[in-house]
Amino acid sequence: MSARLPTIGITMGDPAGIGGEVIVKAYPTLVETAAVVVIGDASVLADAADRFAPELTVRRVDSPTEASADPEVLPVVDLGNVSDHQYGELSQANGAASLEYVQRAIELAQAGAIDAITTAPINKQATRMAGSEYAGHTGMLADYTDTEDYSMMLIEDDLTVTHVSTHIPLREACDLEVDDVASTISVTDDALRDLGIDDPSIAVAGLNPHASDGGLLGDEESAVIEPAVARVAETGVNVTGPHSPDTVYVRAAAGEFDCVVSMYHDQGHIPIKMLGFTGTDDAVSGVNVTIGLPIVRTSVDHGTAFDIAGEGVASEQSMVDAVTTAVELVQ
Repeated sequence: MSARLPTIGITMGDPAGIGGEVIVKAYPTLVETAAVVVIGDASVLADAADRFAPELTVRRVDSPTEASADPEVLPVVDLGNVSDHQYGELSQANGAASLEYVQRAIELAQAGAIDAITTAPINKQATRMAGSEYAGHTGMLADYTDTEDYSMMLIEDDLTVTHVSTHIPLREACDLEVDDVASTISVTDDALRDLGIDDPSIAVAGLNPHASDGGLLGDEESAVIEPAVARVAETGVNVTGPHSPDTVYVRAAAGEFDCVVSMYHDQGHIPIKMLGFTGTDDAVSGVNVTIGLPIVRTSVDHGTAFDIAGEGVASEQSMVDAVTTAVELVQ
């Protein structure tokens, strides 16, 4: 008897973005390794299928248990919450709809109806218009699962990074705390082990240029980062740093480290997107994983791309990568 394929619930993302397009394009590949069900709006997905994957039929289902591995039939838990669908338009209604998809997916994951969540992109401006206090998926997922220690992990080929802080102003991100840095290192080690790395090597980036150059360029390294690294290293975690942030990512991509713990959003995102975003719409890859949660959640590593939504040029590669990583974490 063959092993059961893990069931991955994909949230459709903002209806006006490229979520529907990348889902229908990726679906025939996804069902090779997973039973896939989409949580979204069936009418939007049917339109995307008509435009971008005409061989695909959208089928409404009541439960993820009805998901199949048929590459020509896309099962959708239909929330039916989109009344006027237009690509590329920022709206409160679409922001509210995209939040409902995530909420339902979390409920399904917590109930054991799906094994993991993979998210298509939401639009932060639209969700704010809809009244959400969250800057993205990550904080919402943490609050809904009562998770205190978590981080954003980005994976692109040979480079993996996590973040101490993400969607906050840079001035606030510079106010580091030992507990926050130590927690990020610890959940990073746990996640890397979940991905099959037995003894992960973790490098911690400094905050200042050249990791403060011995205190000449700031004291955050000696006052915060070094004590955090020492605390976690005492528990047996293979972690070093702080390393100069202008070279540590190159060293990690070359195989010296399994992951780099970044101090803030752009410090980690820029090297990842330099590798995964080649400057063309049909060549975007990379995976976003929320680590530390009691459920598995992965995501594409791109936004709603309103400027190209509906044109058929969006790449599905990041969606394929995200579901593949979700399957690895589940297994």
